[in-house]
This record gives sequence, structure tokens and C-alpha cells, in this order.
Amino acid sequence: MQFLNQSGCTNLRTRIVEVKEPGVIAALNRGLQLVQGEILAITDDDAAPHADWLERIEAYFLSDEQLGGVGGRDYTPDSHGQSRRTVGKVQWFGRVIGNHHLGSGPPREVDELKGVNCSYRLDVLKSIGFDKRLRGSGAQAYWELSLGFKAKQAGWKLVYDPAIAVEHFAEPRFDEDQRGSFEAPALTNAVFNQTLILLENLPPARRSAFLLWAFLIGGGEAFGLCQFLRYWPGMRAQAIQRLTAALTGRCQALAVWWSARPIRQTPPVQ
Repeated sequence: MQFLNQSGCTNLRTRIVEVKEPGVIAALNRGLQLVQGEILAITDDDAAPHADWLERIEAYFLSDEQLGGVGGRDYTPDSHGQSRRTVGKVQWFGRVIGNHHLGSGPPREVDELKGVNCSYRLDVLKSIGFDKRLRGSGAQAYWELSLGFKAKQAGWKLVYDPAIAVEHFAEPRFDEDQRGSFEAPALTNAVFNQTLILLENLPPARRSAFLLWAFLIGGGEAFGLCQFLRYWPGMRAQAIQRLTAALTGRCQALAVWWSARPIRQTPPVQ
């Protein structure tokens, strides 16, 4: 983490803080308790920000009082030379599009920023915090989505600018969520997190559309019925495992959301 204030001064002193609870959210919340300043910039231990990273971030916050967060592209070893225009958006039916490592073109408002390359006003983060309910013993997927929804609901803008860049080397993780390989517990955790966040934040009509899409179609990782049938001929056993893991995460999140929803009181009969 790197901190800067609005005068442009940076504090380069490093403080190592021990966090006994596993997971990125515990570490982020611990850091949030201790940090001082006005802007918090976040990156990963396997990333190297470009030389102008902090300068670009500071310029954005100085120029727009309505800006709650800004981030940019993380160049992975295999993403150089590739580009996408749609980045960090939640489609109307709940499909989440990332592509932060592929973004190109001008700055644009987004629904979420990626954890490896993001920055927020400290007041925004302290008023929201990081969602402790999300599952996982390491990466805890979709914490950025939860933060994005809450920041935008509070009236803040989130901006993605590909010129704010870091090199992301995507080193191996030390939990169940391993890059490049399928792990059923990791998929169940990720799907649970994503589903719970969307159920809590989408309006009723979009929420219903999301549930239909998630169970009947699904995505390239979290299969619904149609994706399962599409990949079954080539994947066989793993297709079943993926469908089972995804449906488990969806159903568990649905149960948590349903049990926590406000219950409408029926007025007494006069």
C-alpha cells in the first residue's frame, strides 16, 4: 500500500502489520484501521506500479470532488497487445465483466475497480469498510464488486483509466483459489460472494433476471445448465464438478440473502 496526501507529498515509510485472520479482507480492514491521510492506493505484492502511478492517481482526486475511486490497467504477462473497451461493468441482468487487465481507450466510469490497481478516498473506505461476510481463505473474490456497489450507492463516481497502470505478474496463491487450475471449493466461494452481492444490490426486476441467467445459462467459469451442456462433450467429469460447485455457491448465497431480507409486516386486522 502507498499513501499520499493532497499536497502531493508521499510517505514512503513501510510498516509491516501482522494479521492473524486469513484472507485479504482481514488484511485490508486492519490496514484501514491504521492508515492516515486522504487517499489510499492499493496494489498487490505481485505487482509493480508504473513510475507515474501515484502522480496520475493524485491528479484525478484533485480535479474531481465527486470521485470516490480511480484505478487502471494491470498488465499481465499475456495481456500485452490485447485490448477491450468494456471494463468493470455489471450488465443489466447481473453478468459481471472485468477485463481490467485488457482495458484500452479513454477514461470511463465503471461499476468496480480491480484490487491490484485501485485507489479510494479514505473517508469513502472508512464509511464502507470491506465486507467480512465474503468467503475464501485468501483472495476472497469479488470484494471489489461489493465495495463498488456501496461507493456508487453513496453517490461517488468510480473511474477506470488505462493510463494508470501496473505490471501484474500473477504469482501463485497460497490458498484454495489457484490461478490456472480448477478447484471446486474456490469456485463455490467465488460464486457465493458474487451471487450474494448481486442479490443484495440489484433492484427486483434485475435480480430476477440475474437468477434466471445464473441458473439456466451461467458464465464461462460458473456454469448454468446451458453452459454445462455446451462444455459437457469435451470436459465430462469436470463439467459436472463445475456445475455442482457453481450451483452450490448460488444456492448457499440465495439462502443467506433470503434469511436476511427485511420481512414485510402484515398490518393487524381491525
